[in-house]
Amino acid sequence: QVQLVESGGGLVQAGDSLRLSCAASGRTFSSYAMGWFRQAPGKEREFVATISWSGGSTVYADSVKGRFTISRDNAKNTVYLQMNSLKAEDTAVYYCAAKEGPGHTQPIAYDYWGQGTQVTVSS
Repeated sequence: QVQLVESGGGLVQAGDSLRLSCAASGRTFSSYAMGWFRQAPGKEREFVATISWSGGSTVYADSVKGRFTISRDNAKNTVYLQMNSLKAEDTAVYYCAAKEGPGHTQPIAYDYWGQGTQVTVSS
């Protein structure tokens, strides 16, 4: 079992940066691929980024590529999403998720989810 808690969201202006954190509990964190997803009001949950258990492989949605960076610190049981050059379109609740095995871009592939953290970007 893995418990995930997101933090770091907030209200910012377009062009600003935020770093989201996802703290995980569980002895097997290092063996899990991690992902970030987001969901805006009235929209489906969408893929943002994923990272392999080793941190050596990452995949980003086209909408965030070049602006967001996913990373993990297995010693701290934490995954991060550095969000730069934020746009109003990035406004959403951001969720972290974990799964055994390789990372995946589909929400249904993930076994564990955090409660989400709100990111609001004004313009």
